[in-house]
Amino acid sequence: MSVLPDDLLRYQKFIGFMLKYWNSDLFANTASQAMDEKSDSDNSQNSYDQSPDELVEDLKNMGPTYIKMGQLLSTRPDLLPDAYLKALATLQDDVPPIPYEEVHRIVEEEIGTRISKAFDSFDEEPLASASIGQVHRATLRSGKPVAVKIQRPGIKKQFLSDLDTLKELAELAVKHSTTAQKYAFDDVLTELRRILLQELDYHREAQNLITLGDNLKDFKYLIVPQPIQDYSAAKVLTMEYIEGRKITSISPLKQIEVDYSPLVDELVKAYLQQVINDGFVHADPHPGNIQFTKDDKIALIDLGMVAKFSPGIKQYILELLLAISNNNGEETARVLLSMSEVTEDANLKFFKKTISDIIMDSEHSTAKDMQTGRLLIQLNRLAAESGIHLPVEVNILGKILLNMDQIIAVLDPEFDLRDAIKRHSTKIMRDKMYEELKPENFFSSVLASKKFLEYLPDRLNTISKNLSENEFKIKIDAIDEQRVTDGFQKVANRITLGLIIAAMIIGASMLMQVPSDFTIFGYPGLAMIFFLLAAVGGIILSYIIIFRDENLNNKD
Repeated sequence: MSVLPDDLLRYQKFIGFMLKYWNSDLFANTASQAMDEKSDSDNSQNSYDQSPDELVEDLKNMGPTYIKMGQLLSTRPDLLPDAYLKALATLQDDVPPIPYEEVHRIVEEEIGTRISKAFDSFDEEPLASASIGQVHRATLRSGKPVAVKIQRPGIKKQFLSDLDTLKELAELAVKHSTTAQKYAFDDVLTELRRILLQELDYHREAQNLITLGDNLKDFKYLIVPQPIQDYSAAKVLTMEYIEGRKITSISPLKQIEVDYSPLVDELVKAYLQQVINDGFVHADPHPGNIQFTKDDKIALIDLGMVAKFSPGIKQYILELLLAISNNNGEETARVLLSMSEVTEDANLKFFKKTISDIIMDSEHSTAKDMQTGRLLIQLNRLAAESGIHLPVEVNILGKILLNMDQIIAVLDPEFDLRDAIKRHSTKIMRDKMYEELKPENFFSSVLASKKFLEYLPDRLNTISKNLSENEFKIKIDAIDEQRVTDGFQKVANRITLGLIIAAMIIGASMLMQVPSDFTIFGYPGLAMIFFLLAAVGGIILSYIIIFRDENLNNKD
C-alpha cells in the first residue's frame, strides 16, 4: 500500500477516528446488536464513552464522505441506541450551507444564463443543506415554484480522495482479517463508491425522477417531482417544488384523527411494484426523503440513489417475500440458497434451522415492532456467518424495508406489513402471469418454440450418428472418477492379499502332514515358513487397515 504525502492527513484522520471508537462501549454495543445479541440492560439507560453530539461532530470533522456514511447509519435502528440515531439524523439537514455568492456562480455557469433571466425569484437562504449539495426555493418566469439543488464545489474530488483512502485500508483489512473477508468490506466499499458517484451526477438523477414518475403515475396518493430540463445540468438540478414536511413529523393528534391505512397500503404496493415489476427502485426512502404534503399525499424526493434489479433477481425476490409473508422458514431458506453463492465450508444445516426459528419468532409482528426490514438484515448476517454469499440486492431490499418500517410505524402502528406484502405480491404475480399470456408475449414464446423445433431434427441426427459410431460420450462431474477408481483398486488389492494369506495358511497346514528332514522347532520347516509369512502379511494388512486407512483417519 503506497502512501503519498497528500494522503497522510486523510489516513491520520481515519486512524484517529478508529482508535477513538474501536474500544468504546458504543462500538461494543453496535457489534453485539449487529449479531442480534441482547444487552444486559436497556439501551436507553446505557452511558457510553462518547455522547451522540460528539459522534456527530467527529463525523462532520471527517468530511462529506463520512457525513454520508453517518446519514446511512442514522437509518439503522437495529445497530445504534435511539439518542445516537436522532443525533445522526441531523446530518441530513444540519450541514453548513454554501455561501450564496458561490451558489450564484455555480448556477449561472451550469445553466448558461443569468439567474435573473432564468428565475423570477431565487431565495438566498437554502431550504436544506446536505453533505453533497443544498436546495434553494425559486420561481420560474412562468410563475411555477421550483426547487433548485446545487452541488457543493469540489465535492467530487474530495469524495474520490476519501474513497481511495478507504479502498486501500479495506483491501488491507480483507487481506489480514477474517471478519473483513467474511463481510466483504472491499465489495461493500465498491458498492458505496458506485452509489456516491451516481448521486454526484444530477443528469442521472433527473432521468431517475422521470422514470420513477412514469412508473408510479397510477398511484393517486404518491407524487414524484419532475425535473425542469432547461434549467438542469451536471451540478444543478431544477425540479418541481413540493411543499411538505418529513413524514415522521406528523403529530400524535393527527395520527388519531386521520386513518392513514389506505395511504400506507398504497405506499407498500408502490415499493413492491418497483422491486418486483419495474426493477427500478427508490433505494433511499429514509424519512427525510419521504415528504408528507398538505393534501395528505406522499412525495418521493431525492432520486440520487436508485437500485436496479435484473429479471432473475426480481423472480427470486418475489418468491422470498411470499415465503416470508407466509411465515415459511423452509421455503425462505430454499429461496435464499437458490439465489446465493454457497462456499464449500457452508453450514447449511445451521442456516436452515436458524432461519426457521427467526421466521417463526417474527410471525405476529406489526409495524410498530419494525421487524420486516430488520428480519432481512438478520438473514444477511446469518448467511455471512454460515459461509453463504447473498446477492447485494437482498441487503438493499432489507434497507428499504427497514426504512419503510419506520415510516409505517408513524402513520399506522398496527399496520400488518406481512399481510400487505402477501396480498400485493400475490396480485403482482397473478398480473405477471396474465401479462405473459397476452398475444404479443405469447407470440415470443411461440417463436422460441419454433426455433427449438427447427433445430431439433439436426440435434437428434447428431446424437444418433454419435451413438451408431460409438462416439457418444456423457460427462458427469458429480463424482471424482480417479478417487473412485483408486478406491476399487485398493479394495481389490486387499482382497487379493487376504486370499494369498489364507492360501498360505491352508498350504502350511497341509505340509504339516508331510515328513521332512528340514524342521523348525521340531515342525516341518517349509510349513513353518509359510505360517510365518502368513502371520507377517496379516500383521501388515491389519496395520494398514487400522492406522493408514484414509477414511478411518478422516471420518470426522
